[in-house]
Amino acid sequence: MEAVRRMGSEKPVVIFSKSNCCISHAIHMLICSFGANPTVYELDQHPKGKEIENALLALGCNPSVPAVFIGKLFVGGSNEVMSLNVQGKLKPLLIRAKAIWM
Repeated sequence: MEAVRRMGSEKPVVIFSKSNCCISHAIHMLICSFGANPTVYELDQHPKGKEIENALLALGCNPSVPAVFIGKLFVGGSNEVMSLNVQGKLKPLLIRAKAIWM
């Protein structure tokens, strides 16, 4: 689990995804629509993908993908990211993480 937290804190926005997951793709596109350039780890193509997926499940992300870290903090999955967006809190979070600039 510590490796996942470390990976999630290396860049302003990190998305753990699977290449065939349409929800992961939608979350990626949403974050990119603000001008952010997230780091994406495709678990089905990563050598330690299964271990990472198990760690994400242990963090409480169910289903395991997408799992989003913003500003070194675990935000959650698609429901949490979409809720932040609807509430108008996603953009300020991206700004505080220095993922986008005004």
